[in-house]
Amino acid sequence: MAQQRKTRTIPKAPVARILQKAGAKRVSDDAAEAFADVIHNIALKIGEKASMIAKHSGRKTVQSGDVKLAARK
Repeated sequence: MAQQRKTRTIPKAPVARILQKAGAKRVSDDAAEAFADVIHNIALKIGEKASMIAKHSGRKTVQSGDVKLAARK
């Protein structure tokens, strides 16, 4: 059977560059994939909080202040 390709929200190459900027000499595909999954989960939580903040303020549009506030919590 052919293996299905997993669609990524965050590509592995930029994630690997982030890890390299943090000091890694080399980054395996598995490490980049795991880091991308962690970043994706954190981003979803922040996005949900930012959306709730915008709704609480009576807006449909999420603004940068909402995201910054959600990330602080």
